[in-house]
Amino acid sequence: MQDNRQPSGTQDETPPALTAEAESAAPFQQEAAPGAPDTMPSLEESLRQAELKAAEHHDAWLRAKAESENIRRRAQDDIAKASKFAVEKFAGAMLPVKDSLEAALANENQTLESLREGVELTLRQLNAAFQSSGLVEESPGGKKFDPNRHQAIGALEADGEPNTVLNVLQKGYLLHERVIRPAMVMVSKAKADSSGGDA
Repeated sequence: MQDNRQPSGTQDETPPALTAEAESAAPFQQEAAPGAPDTMPSLEESLRQAELKAAEHHDAWLRAKAESENIRRRAQDDIAKASKFAVEKFAGAMLPVKDSLEAALANENQTLESLREGVELTLRQLNAAFQSSGLVEESPGGKKFDPNRHQAIGALEADGEPNTVLNVLQKGYLLHERVIRPAMVMVSKAKADSSGGDA
C-alpha cells in the first residue's frame, strides 16, 4: 500500500506546478505576438518612408536654392539701380540753378545790379544743392596744413607757427568727409635767422 500512495501523491502534485508555469508564460506570449508587427516595420516600409523624407528634403532644398537665387538677383538689380541713379537727388537740386542761369541769359534788358542779384541768387541755390548732397567746401585759411585735405603750392616765410595756411588759392571740397578736390594753398615756414653772422 505504501508503494501505491507515493506514485499517486507525486502524480497529483506535478501537474499543478506545470500548469502554473504555463499560465504565467501565456500572457507574455499573447502580448508579444500581436505587438510585433506594429513595433517593427518591414524593411520595405522603412525604405519607403526614408525615400519620402529624402524627397521632402530635396524639394525644400530646391525651394531654398531658388529663393536665394531670387534674393541675389534682386540685390544685384538694387546695386545696379543705386549706382545708376546715385546722383538723382543732386541732379534734382541742380535744376533750379540751371533755370536761374537760363532766365538771366534770356533777359536782354537787365541792369548790372539785377545781373548781380541774379548771380547771387544762383550761387545761393548752388550752395543749397551742395549742402543737401553732403558736399562741403574746404577753405582752410589760417588753419594748420593738413596733407590729407590740402595741396601746398609753395611756402612763404612768416611769423607764427610753421605749416600754417597763409593763402587759399583754390577751395577744396569734401563729400561726406571724403576729399573730392584738395584745397590749393600757400603755407608758412620759419624765417631764416639773419642774426647768426653778427658779433
